[in-house]
Amino acid sequence: MKIPQFLTTGDKVAIVCPASYIKGNIDNAISILTDWGLKVEVGETVTSQYHQFAGTDELRTQDLQKALDNPEIKAVFAARGGYGTVRIIDQLDFNNFTQNPKWLVGFSDITVLHSHIHFTLGIPTLHGQMPKSFDDSTKDALISLKKALFGESMDYSYSQQEYPNRPGEGTGTLIGGNLALLHSLISSESDGSYDNKILFIEDVGEQHYNIDRMLWTLKRAGKLAKLQGLIVGGFTELKDSNPPFGQRFEDIIFDKVKEYDYPVAFHYPAGHIENNHTLVLGKKVNLLVEGEQVTLTYKTP
Repeated sequence: MKIPQFLTTGDKVAIVCPASYIKGNIDNAISILTDWGLKVEVGETVTSQYHQFAGTDELRTQDLQKALDNPEIKAVFAARGGYGTVRIIDQLDFNNFTQNPKWLVGFSDITVLHSHIHFTLGIPTLHGQMPKSFDDSTKDALISLKKALFGESMDYSYSQQEYPNRPGEGTGTLIGGNLALLHSLISSESDGSYDNKILFIEDVGEQHYNIDRMLWTLKRAGKLAKLQGLIVGGFTELKDSNPPFGQRFEDIIFDKVKEYDYPVAFHYPAGHIENNHTLVLGKKVNLLVEGEQVTLTYKTP
């Protein structure tokens, strides 16, 4: 496995917009990254708009490709998510990126890039706050992103009482991201085996029945049977039908995995939430669930 180099003071990073366009600006995020000692290069897509996208497919492809290929750029931030990364993923050339890997940062729609890079290249990426979400981020979430970028310990423990975890311990490569995006990638080149992996899922704004449907698709596709662990992040701004679906989202998820014996951790602080802690996807981790207590430990290569 090739691991991108960790950042040091004076390194140059790029911000591009591979999906939806930005309303407002990302001045605060640029200021924070600069305070971290980084030099920030802002791509053309950050200030572009083509309908709902941050420029045409061609422009978004070119802007991300330029950042991936530039050897001076040590990390690439997706400015925001939304929708659109899947429209350009097959036009991207990862040859230079493979030879000179760099940290790719984002969540939500950027799950397309995380999944594609993991299953085709095996290079770790960062599921964490994007410049547009810096404004609403907790301090802890931004600290976790900085730690990930600069090579500090990412081990994390938390306790939650909102829904019973399933205790146990598992070790495997951490994969996943936004459930709707993972669902949309099934059987594509950006998909692969979930066997012996630790799967993380999160989502926002979904109907309860649609969460149920997407999870049934993953289950029927054999994605859930041989995991080493499941981490459930934020499921926020959910909508219910009339009459209601009849289950809370945790019940919907647990029903799909109740026959298996791997650990399940609910309410991990990651996803479309202010306290969106960074996860290093593509790295081997140990998940230990002991009642309400959850510990995620990154294994050294």
